[in-house]
Amino acid sequence: MRGCETVKKIVVVGAGPAGMMAAAAAAECGGRVLLLEKMPRVGRKMMITGKGRCNVTSADEIPDIIKNIVGNGRFLNSSLRAFDNADVMAFFEGLGVPLKTERGNRVFPESDRAADVVDAMLRHLRDHEVEIRTNAAVTELIIEDGCACGVRLADGTQIEAAAVILATGGASYPATGSTGDGYALARVAGHTVTEIFPALVPLVTSDAWVKDVQGLSLRNVRVTLYHAGRKEQDFFGEMLFTHFGVTGPIILQLSRRASELLAAGQGELELRLNLKPALTHEKLRERVERDFAAYERKQLRNAMIDLLPKRMIEPVLNAAQLPPERFAQQISSKERERLVQTLQALPLTVTGTRPITEAIVTAGGVATREIDPRTMASKIVKHLYFVGELVDVDAYTGGYNLQAAFSMGHAAGSYSVWDLEGDK
Repeated sequence: MRGCETVKKIVVVGAGPAGMMAAAAAAECGGRVLLLEKMPRVGRKMMITGKGRCNVTSADEIPDIIKNIVGNGRFLNSSLRAFDNADVMAFFEGLGVPLKTERGNRVFPESDRAADVVDAMLRHLRDHEVEIRTNAAVTELIIEDGCACGVRLADGTQIEAAAVILATGGASYPATGSTGDGYALARVAGHTVTEIFPALVPLVTSDAWVKDVQGLSLRNVRVTLYHAGRKEQDFFGEMLFTHFGVTGPIILQLSRRASELLAAGQGELELRLNLKPALTHEKLRERVERDFAAYERKQLRNAMIDLLPKRMIEPVLNAAQLPPERFAQQISSKERERLVQTLQALPLTVTGTRPITEAIVTAGGVATREIDPRTMASKIVKHLYFVGELVDVDAYTGGYNLQAAFSMGHAAGSYSVWDLEGDK
């Protein structure tokens, strides 16, 4: 041991969204706070959220936010209502970060710069005399007589604390510092860590044609996930083909359920892509008939140019078992019907997900049944708190994950100070 430092009232481990908010809330309540971050700078993961724009929250009603927090959303009912999306927006605008609400009720800084959000939080922490220490990796949680009373750093330094808030993140995007360290700390403290798996992650498919259309983005399509022939979920919006499979907003939404089903390892997993969801089957059949009448002397690869992006034509025709060189006028009524069905249910076989290191969010984590939902306090170790992605809570895209992190962080930061005041 290289020494023991003066007692800090609150030690927050991890300077991501939840950790920074916890530190801010504790300091605002009068606590003396030390924020530890193992990376060279704070807020690394927040810098890449929303494709670098930082989708700070959602303007949805609270019940809708909870519904979109698909991993244990109801656990957040108390903390979310105590520090809701309106509070988050007021917090950042109060720090001089004007916000705007975009399609889908997604809330972003007007500048479209995540750096502005991180910088504003950093200024706020410094204004409230929060001590911030970077390159400070915590390797051990110190517990005595059932109470968290400090942490030990990788260099051997022991830091005493009256309370410890763990905000170490999940196991996704390890380059930002989220390497799963907190799971080991939680287990040593006696907590259950549920199995972690990737959520909001691209999907891997086995269909050879996908590589031929990599880079192609499709908008206003509907994708349905099937497991062993049974419909699981469907989403409407935008997707993107890649060299390994598919990604994009609606694929990411489906990916959590796909991850669960893949882990179970029972039955085939399939996506069915509706390329024309705005049209009923009958209307699409009429559309195909019109196009084929207009291009009756053209080969199918050219007769469908008004119906699909050029690169999608041959994959669709192959799936419908129609040779691209056939002429439109040669296609029978039965074959046209098969083409229409394929246009609204183009199959893709899912064989896996990309690694958890590429997931936007980690699902699973510290079991919520062992955490007080009002305060984020451990039910096992006194003066120990868990917040953010470390907890078994995760959500769809749209600002819901950051809102969850901010609500949990605010609850833990505030209560950690109030609880210590009550101990006096």
